[in-house]
Amino acid sequence: MTTETEGERSKEEQQDLQQRLAAVRPRLLAFARLQLSDQTYAEDMVQETLVGALESLQRFRGQSKFETWVFGILRHKLVDAIRLKGREVTAEYNPDELPDIDELFDERAHWTLGARPQHWVQPEASCERDNFWEVFDLCVFHLPKSAAQVFTMRELMGLETAEICQSLEITEKNCWVILHRARLKLRACLEVGWFSKGEGEV
Repeated sequence: MTTETEGERSKEEQQDLQQRLAAVRPRLLAFARLQLSDQTYAEDMVQETLVGALESLQRFRGQSKFETWVFGILRHKLVDAIRLKGREVTAEYNPDELPDIDELFDERAHWTLGARPQHWVQPEASCERDNFWEVFDLCVFHLPKSAAQVFTMRELMGLETAEICQSLEITEKNCWVILHRARLKLRACLEVGWFSKGEGEV
């Protein structure tokens, strides 16, 4: 096995990382399309992200998961685009697309049987497992598109509420209602698709 000089990687490792880039591309594209009104622009941004990651492989030191590092590159590009152009680039928001949470509560606004939030076993450990993020993605994209957009802007992209409201032209109250409903639906989905199956245990 050859010895790597500082800042270089073995050919095998670079090939492996390139394969992982190709594998993560559909997830990046789905996320970009969720946020941007121009689908061609979304594809271009993902391509720029992949090219940028390839050109910067020597800077990836393994402190985080490789896919998380690549997602971070795309996230920064999306945040910059939204902050620079705002409503011009963000996907069309539909105020009628609120997550339906009626099945979670009864007529007295109490949790229905089976809907009460459960104690999650070692959720931090789940975040280190690839399968968890596959389930997470499915749960997020199962939300109404506009709700998924608001949720990901706040929780995954780190945008402030005021920035989200300005970009999507919604009120702060509406934003918090959307986030509250989205979190309830997402939690319920993860409990069914992950934690109830014992996946959260290590």
